Amino acid sequence: MSQSHLVIDFPIKASANAKALTEELPALMPDFAKVQDDLGTVHFSRFMVEGDEKLLFVSDIDGERDQHIERLVERAGPVFDAIFEHVNDPPATPATGNPQTAITWLKDHVREPTETYFGYEDASVQDIKACARAAGFTGNTSQGTLLTYMTIKPEEGAALLEETVAIRDEAYEATDSVGTLHFSDWVLFDENHFGFFTIYDGDFEKYIQDFAEKTSLAFNTVFPHVVGAPPTPVEKNAHAFYEWALENNHPPIGFYSAYPGLGVLDIRALLADQSSRPTGA
Repeated sequence: MSQSHLVIDFPIKASANAKALTEELPALMPDFAKVQDDLGTVHFSRFMVEGDEKLLFVSDIDGERDQHIERLVERAGPVFDAIFEHVNDPPATPATGNPQTAITWLKDHVREPTETYFGYEDASVQDIKACARAAGFTGNTSQGTLLTYMTIKPEEGAALLEETVAIRDEAYEATDSVGTLHFSDWVLFDENHFGFFTIYDGDFEKYIQDFAEKTSLAFNTVFPHVVGAPPTPVEKNAHAFYEWALENNHPPIGFYSAYPGLGVLDIRALLADQSSRPTGA
């Protein structure tokens, strides 16, 4: 099954609204997690608040984004109603009573990733869960989020985009070698802002160290265009890279995982074992 990254950009009215969102959203997350469990097509999702300016919803899903948005509006209306109260130019509420206006608004605020990565090819949520059930395996690997939002130096957005596209294939291969990265996406929000969002396994410092050693090409390409970025090359400045990541990593609101405890290497092994079995076994 095809996989998609969904990033929705909610512009916040004012600082008081940003504060209210951080206070109100956590209470809605258990029900939102249940909705995503029932949908059965969400690998991971999380919200993050960027300053007083925006709320971002980042999700890694199976299938098409537009259909997924339609299903979310149908089943998670109260979550969107709570959010729309605090954003600029919101659609009519309640969302479930005005589904088409909510769906149109959300689709208009989707931000397209410029580069994406999937850690286990085209395996769906249901594929992964079925393999784990068949093996009687639950796992105990911790999963974490990296949510960064960077300011691009003036008039360097076009150059950044051009340079990252040029290294796409080589950077993807390097990323695949990390072995603890489930999903990642780079998102150019406008000519001044760039986001990098990932789901990873294990210790954060070790994860950033692996990035510095194995994916230096990508960060050495991006960071010269970013305000306040750590020095490059990152492989020779790994601690500065870690300190930057630690300081710029936004806390997630409502981090959802369809298969908590399963690491990337666990999932790859489960899928490989399943594919090696004779048909019908």
